[in-house]
Amino acid sequence: MNKKGVFKDIIMKKSIFKKTIEIVIFVVFLFFLFTPLFSTIIWSVALVWYWPHTLPQKVGFDYWLQALGITKSLTLGAVNVVPAFLLSLGIAIIVVIITMAIAIPAGYALAKLKIPALLKGMILILFLLPRAFPQQPVFVNLMLMFNKIGLTGTVSGVILVHLVVGLVFAVWITASTFSSIPPELEEAARSVGASRLKAFLKVTLPLSAPGLIASSVFVFLTSMDEFTGTFFVGLPFVTTLPMTLYSASGSNIQFASVTAILLLIPSIFFMIVIQKFLKAEHLGGMGG
Repeated sequence: MNKKGVFKDIIMKKSIFKKTIEIVIFVVFLFFLFTPLFSTIIWSVALVWYWPHTLPQKVGFDYWLQALGITKSLTLGAVNVVPAFLLSLGIAIIVVIITMAIAIPAGYALAKLKIPALLKGMILILFLLPRAFPQQPVFVNLMLMFNKIGLTGTVSGVILVHLVVGLVFAVWITASTFSSIPPELEEAARSVGASRLKAFLKVTLPLSAPGLIASSVFVFLTSMDEFTGTFFVGLPFVTTLPMTLYSASGSNIQFASVTAILLLIPSIFFMIVIQKFLKAEHLGGMGG
């Protein structure tokens, strides 16, 4: 074999080795990513599963039926989670509406108005402050404040807590989205007689719809999954789905698995929506 053939053989072996390493890394990544999900799915249908068996000895949908309120059995130790799910869903929808009503004008002002860079940075940092510190001290102080005005243990108090968390994502994403839209488009609309409001409604708002939808989805998922704030402010009268999951996780792993999957369903669905709507320029807009 000549030198050229040997050189090609070496390159081919390196290429095969590189692809093999990439495949191994990808498989390991998939293993760590999906193994917890598969385990949760298996536990949700496991009626009898004892060590050292690899798979359950008996499977069924008894926990699913009881969690969804279709059947009722005291021996399973599971409860109907539909009221908790509907409460979480209702709170999340209200939080999205209020949050976006605040975030859209705030994000537009930060992106389009002539605000000094230092002041704009300080405003954005203010929205980040609730997430910049450990969550427990923040929510404990909120609990003490809410207790004085009668908001602890109420849905209204929980909604306010979720607003504090949701505004962090909403304002940053909406500001980035509006910044990614060229100002010349709005100026062109105003040059033909449109007012600032009409130019915003007819030009800027439709173009920013993908980013605003993504922002709404982030707020919705954050509210649906919020536990710490709900725990400190909502107990003992507000029981959302994450609270139900927490109460079941230490005593009934099958019921906890069913509840976890119910929480995952909207997350998976809306993450697909985010992937479709949220473009890279919407995330990089604040850099300009």
